[in-house]
Amino acid sequence: MTSPFKHPISNALTSFNGNVAEPEQSVEQQSGAKVHHLPASIWKRKMGRAKSPLDVAIEGSRDFFFQEQLPKGYWWAELESNVTITAEYIMLFHFLGLVDPERQRKMSTYLLSKQTEEGFWTIYYGGPGDLSTTIEAYFALKLSGYPEDHPALAKARAFILEQGGVVKSRVFTKIFLALFGEFDWQGIPSMPVELNLLPDWAYINIYEFSSWARATIVPLSVVMHSRPVRRVPPSARVQELFVRQPTAADYSFAKNDGLFTWEKFFLGLDRVLKVYEKSPLRPFKKTALAKAEEWVLEHQEPTGDWGGIQPAMLNAILALNVLGYRNDHPAVEQGLRALANFCIETEDQLVLQSCVSPVWDTALALKALLDAGVPPDHPSLVKGAQWLLDKEVTRAGDWRVKSPNLEAGGWAFEFLNDWYPDVDDSGFVMIALKGIQVKDHKAMDAAIKRGINWCLGMQSKNGGWGAFDKDNTKHVLNKIPFADLEALIDPPTADLTGRMLELMGTFDYPVTFPAAQRAIEFLKKNQEPEGPWWGRWGVNYLYGTWSVLCGLAAIGEDMDQPYIRKAVNWIKSRQNIDGGWGETCQSYHDRTLAGVGESTPSQTGWALLSLLAAGEMHSATVVRGVQYLISTQNSDGTWDEQQYTGTGFPKYFMIKYHIYRNCFPLMALGTYRTLTRTQP
Repeated sequence: MTSPFKHPISNALTSFNGNVAEPEQSVEQQSGAKVHHLPASIWKRKMGRAKSPLDVAIEGSRDFFFQEQLPKGYWWAELESNVTITAEYIMLFHFLGLVDPERQRKMSTYLLSKQTEEGFWTIYYGGPGDLSTTIEAYFALKLSGYPEDHPALAKARAFILEQGGVVKSRVFTKIFLALFGEFDWQGIPSMPVELNLLPDWAYINIYEFSSWARATIVPLSVVMHSRPVRRVPPSARVQELFVRQPTAADYSFAKNDGLFTWEKFFLGLDRVLKVYEKSPLRPFKKTALAKAEEWVLEHQEPTGDWGGIQPAMLNAILALNVLGYRNDHPAVEQGLRALANFCIETEDQLVLQSCVSPVWDTALALKALLDAGVPPDHPSLVKGAQWLLDKEVTRAGDWRVKSPNLEAGGWAFEFLNDWYPDVDDSGFVMIALKGIQVKDHKAMDAAIKRGINWCLGMQSKNGGWGAFDKDNTKHVLNKIPFADLEALIDPPTADLTGRMLELMGTFDYPVTFPAAQRAIEFLKKNQEPEGPWWGRWGVNYLYGTWSVLCGLAAIGEDMDQPYIRKAVNWIKSRQNIDGGWGETCQSYHDRTLAGVGESTPSQTGWALLSLLAAGEMHSATVVRGVQYLISTQNSDGTWDEQQYTGTGFPKYFMIKYHIYRNCFPLMALGTYRTLTRTQP
């Protein structure tokens, strides 16, 4: 099958239906839009003075966003991750017997383009070699016809063997190899399909897992139960990636020290489950398989998506396949079409994105334009706001299990993902919508009221917020052998809690509001000793601290309190010599690297917004940061950024949002201009 749309692997924002957006006129060209929205006296004063470098930078960035808005009113930029997403796409087609030689050629070309000179693949720009990522890319290339002695494969193989080979890779890599008989299913941690039958009140059940884990585990439990194997020709096998012939010990799981640990407990449980899985006496097996099948079919969106993410979508298709669904079954066809909609295809390359982010991108763009001084009745803002309003989630999703009486509301990340709206997107969408003068104010007010009610209802018992579920806090689940990504739960985090405070403050909730007070206490308890807050959804302490300080300022917290000044001083101490800020993804592994890294536009934007929220608009630190952004801006109003500053799973899955390097600098520059002109 072919992708339904094509666009360059570039910075372009592309429409969902595949049409590259036609550039819109700049604001000055839009039938007097700028003149119309300013009083004549102000307009004359503005035209009568030379523009400052700050004004020029803001206008250049503003006009870039006007040009990149898509015809239907939204913005959509590439979401870049690592090559495993595309490598697994190649594997899926081989498993299903649907190989398209031309598309496979483009995907393998993309894989090779991302290989480093040392021969490995990384999970973020400039990062260290990652064993599992390199193994998956290597296997996908062999499936695509590349011989073992190809120079790229030879270099990759040397790295893989040096790192310990296949037996040292992560669980998901081993599962993909097992699908083709290249790893023994016995070496995969058990995930019995009967798990799907456990009631909601059981200590462990599927709703105690995070939404992304749940949407992946349910279909994967079907696959792991069936243990299918699609044998590959000898030329595609990867037995050379084992340091030595595997033994029984290589298919077991490492034990840690200690008389009793949760890891040891779950390792013992895994051995018991493996005996159970071999038993002919499994009275609930058929019922569990039927339940999982029903769950997968029920959770497929009309667009074919599952959970809005590649792992859930790919594993759902695999599950349906092993359950006997043909490739031309509507559910499978729709699922494959949904994956194709995530693709970016050029004449030479094809890459599958792990997710798409049009709702998030549109909210960010609207907020940046508002901060840049674009009038709230500007046609571009009104059109974008209406598109967002049309994307409101109005049906109950999985979150209803723990909040049975909560009314639906809010927004998801993607074009359509009604099962999994999240508080971060919901909060930022409503913040961005505030004040935009859409035609139907009553409809917007009602949507915002529903959204705020839903977000407040998602507050966890400890006062914080997770992304998709409340009280998803059973940390013990991250100790099971299957959880080597440490991402099976969705606990409350500081960055999301800060966003909820900002939402409440934006809509005039007082600092004394009970939900706000509980959130502030949560933040105080989770502040790092040095002053910052850890970032779950962006890299890393700069992101978390930005979200918290903006939230605290919006809700009306006294920004001169010692715990806040400690955070402010930490941000100041992390400014680079060039005036910018940066933080490496490696800070998730090494706390001494918190706030340390090459300056980036997006992270500089976060740092400046943090300081501006704390009243530092006239400090030398802020001035230097503003100068950094102005001096590094390109002539077309954009900024360059190679680093990954978004986070999927801390330590293991990093994201480069291509919109970040442009929207956050514009927010920071626009906010700085407003504050310095209104508070001289």
